[in-house]
Formats: sequence, C-alpha cells, structure tokens
Amino acid sequence: MSNPTPAAPSRPATPSWGVRLRQAHAWLAPLVLAPLLVSAVTGVGYRLLRDWGGLSRDQAHPLMVLHEGEWLQGWVGEVGETLYVLLNGLGLLWMLVTGGFMAWERLRRGWRRPGGKGVT
Repeated sequence: MSNPTPAAPSRPATPSWGVRLRQAHAWLAPLVLAPLLVSAVTGVGYRLLRDWGGLSRDQAHPLMVLHEGEWLQGWVGEVGETLYVLLNGLGLLWMLVTGGFMAWERLRRGWRRPGGKGVT
C-alpha cells in the first residue's frame, strides 16, 4: 500500500491584471471625483456667469480661484496651483484610460449577461 503524496499547499490565486486594474480604478475614483467636479462646475459656472450673467472678471474671480487651485498656495506654496492642475489632469487621464479599457474589454466579450448568455 503506497502513501498518497500530500497535496501541495494551495496559494491564493493572483488576480489577473484586468482585475487589478479595476480595483485600482475603483480605489482612485473617489479621490479623483471631487477635484474633477469642482473643476467642471467652476469652469462652466465662470463662463456662464461671465457671458450670460453679466459678471465682470473680478466678480467671477472666486470661481477661478477654485477652478485653478489657487486656494492651495496658502498651504503648499507657489507650487500648489501647478500640483493641483497636474494631479487633476493625471487623475482624469487615469480614469478615462482605465474606464475605456474596461469598457473595451466588456465590448470584446460581447456584453454577456450574468447568466452567461449573450445579449440578443
């Protein structure tokens, strides 16, 4: 009677790069959302208030202070505005690229329903 060989200890499966990308996208989304919303709302608000609201450049300037990150200069110094714009742009690019990749993967798989049947 031979002894059965012991089973190799099982290691947890390493998530695929697609899963890791989705996890990173989901983790960064809340951090990127607020600055992007502030930039979008203040940029559109500035333009509408200047063009349609009749506000002068000086009257609408507080929106530009928020939009461009000038308010960070008090905390971070002269580089605050540049860092805000740079990180905001990189965050937007990250979300667009990773979101686009996830959408592409879903399209490539044929938009399968949870039951495994393709959409008809």
